[in-house]
Amino acid sequence: MAILMIASTAPPCLHPELTRRQWLRLGLAPLAASRIAWAAAPAITRIDAFPAPYAVTSYFRFFPKPERPTVLVKITLEDGTVGWGQSVPIPTWSYETPESALSAIRGYLAPALIGANPLDLAGAHHRMNRAIAPSFSTGMPIAKAGIDLALHDIAGKLARMSLPELWGRKPLDRITLSWTVNVRQLAEAESLVAEGKALGYKHFNLKVAPDPRFDVELAKLVRKLAPDCFLWADANGGYDAATALAVTPKLADAGVDILEQPVPANRLAAFRDVKRLGALPILMDEGVVSSADLMEFIRLDLLDGVAMKPARTAGLWDARKQVELLEDAGLLFLGSGLTDPDVSLAASLHLYAAYGLKYPAALNGKQFLKGSLLRTPIVVENGEAIPPGGFGLGVDVDESKLATVDP
Repeated sequence: MAILMIASTAPPCLHPELTRRQWLRLGLAPLAASRIAWAAAPAITRIDAFPAPYAVTSYFRFFPKPERPTVLVKITLEDGTVGWGQSVPIPTWSYETPESALSAIRGYLAPALIGANPLDLAGAHHRMNRAIAPSFSTGMPIAKAGIDLALHDIAGKLARMSLPELWGRKPLDRITLSWTVNVRQLAEAESLVAEGKALGYKHFNLKVAPDPRFDVELAKLVRKLAPDCFLWADANGGYDAATALAVTPKLADAGVDILEQPVPANRLAAFRDVKRLGALPILMDEGVVSSADLMEFIRLDLLDGVAMKPARTAGLWDARKQVELLEDAGLLFLGSGLTDPDVSLAASLHLYAAYGLKYPAALNGKQFLKGSLLRTPIVVENGEAIPPGGFGLGVDVDESKLATVDP
């Protein structure tokens, strides 16, 4: 594919590996065409980060404490414009903690961006990656996502557009959701599925691994209870290579439609072997942090698709590149999350709506969390989420709630 040569009228720091078609589809051409407005954007003067925990309402394997930690990010421009973002670390899922996210933002990322143009998203990521360098992949991506979302919020507000409008895309009005079945005993599954159905959910995702026998029986039960659902199993890297190879065909026979992250993120040969079985479409999650990672994994034929998470990819800037890469390669794009509340959830909904997500999204923040920091919380009804309206992310944060999240 030909590499785009950026014209002198384009803003600096655009991604060097994008083709011209991808550049246009990502909505960057209109930004380049309005060079004067881009250059005149008010500079970043302040970046604040606040601990913002949410209460966890029921058992979920990644929250051993009854609390879901997050970090809320507020970016202020010299003209007073404010953008909101949210980092959603889960130490039991990845290495970032709420304390490390706060430290990274306050001590490293924020100082690197003071005085910068808020519309130079590629430049902002370049600055952040100089402040906290990548290793195998992006360093501290969950912390960086909070900054990225706030910058996208600002870009929409300055343009007086929603994010899909800013990207030149016509979004879906609603996102169909999947209900998470995460149980410790089979006897718990029937009531949990019934709870989801009562709320209008028609599709289900299973947390599986490390016990393959339990997982197969759980899949059979949920398929029996919801015969027409899209059934998605997520192992979160919990099988070893031999177990993954043995259980994948059995999960297919039990009624599973797709399997996510069967082996740990650094077991690339095992990923290749499970995909080559052809028993189920194999998604990557934890292993795909940047578009550079994804390009390599596609070239190595390791996956059938990706369970996208803007929180995992340092935000929307790189998440959109990854969706474009999947579409260009003819691979599956599914929507997921990190039990996202509020601002992070809004970002995921806008991304999935803008790109016409075809599968139920495993966005379970409303299922497991209580409370909201928004004056108008995001609406989920009949198993569907409604992306917030308005400019940017469309969220209105109530700053009086930052000390605590009210029920």
